[in-house]
Amino acid sequence: MQHWLLKSEPDCFSIDALRKAKKQTTCWDGVRNYQARNYLRAMQVGDRAFFYHSSCAPPAVVGVVEIVREAYPDASAWNPDDDHFDPKACPENPVWSMVDVKLVEVFPRAVPLDELRGVKALAGLELLKRGSRLSVHPVTAAEFRTIERLGAG
Repeated sequence: MQHWLLKSEPDCFSIDALRKAKKQTTCWDGVRNYQARNYLRAMQVGDRAFFYHSSCAPPAVVGVVEIVREAYPDASAWNPDDDHFDPKACPENPVWSMVDVKLVEVFPRAVPLDELRGVKALAGLELLKRGSRLSVHPVTAAEFRTIERLGAG
């Protein structure tokens, strides 16, 4: 099993929206960075990922999701009315991918970015690297366990 971190702005799509979704499952679409897309393509059914609220106060890890469908074409890129439209993408050349995720747990306590920065065991976490803006990235098993413990309170 691999581990990941998925960022979402809560005013766009929050963990509460996922909790209210049918079967607490949704597609993770709208990723428009090639490296992040490649990480989506590397995900396998059963992998776990942190749900991270970004661009909010405070940004924080708020829960865990499971990958329930591996990468497939992200059709939002083909829709000119969608915020994630990409004129280079089409069904014949999809360019972008998405996965489906299912809610596993909402943490009893959100783990804010500032707290993550203070944990020595997380020094190598991609999220904490200067200039890192990836919305999808891998997390080691040890980092995953550490953040899960923090979220459990």
